[in-house]
Amino acid sequence: MRRIGARIALLAMMACIGPAMAWDGSSVRNCTWCHGTSAQGYTVAPRLAGQRPAYIESQIRSFREHTRDNPFSKQYMWEAVAALDPLAARDLAAYFASIPPKPANDGDPTLMTKGEAIYMDGIPEANIASCYACHGPNAEGVREIPRLGGLAHFYIKARLAQWGQGYHSGTGTPMPIVARTLGPDEIEALASYLSFVR
Repeated sequence: MRRIGARIALLAMMACIGPAMAWDGSSVRNCTWCHGTSAQGYTVAPRLAGQRPAYIESQIRSFREHTRDNPFSKQYMWEAVAALDPLAARDLAAYFASIPPKPANDGDPTLMTKGEAIYMDGIPEANIASCYACHGPNAEGVREIPRLGGLAHFYIKARLAQWGQGYHSGTGTPMPIVARTLGPDEIEALASYLSFVR
């Protein structure tokens, strides 16, 4: 069992090095540089710990097919997954999903009530459905729909802004339409609330 875990951890590191690594090792990039040694992420990179495995696989596919097209995806992830085969992607997804997630706790606590109301009830007058309907009651995600609970406040805000600007995360997602309808104050409240969800 320990050998399988070590193999998956090694795959995680190697998959994110990318084909353009320097042979002297000075510019080697791997998953831990952006997503952290425990996959809890940093400010601009998402927390992968506890993420839905089907979602991780779908996003790796979107990076490889260039349908996830925001600037950071183009700059980092397109190259990082270019040589990653579906079996390795599945192993990586299973590995990250197995790590217990921790909430970022970096939002504005005074906005939690407003953010929770948007998450649970949507904004009916703006024709925005609840986030709960797709992402689950505890923001845990379902199949290819991502876990949002505990993601960093900055990251959620940035992703909603990118969807609002017309960037994509794959084919068929309703998020660009939803994001264009949310105002800055609503995004701030929603991102704050989600950062505290366990």
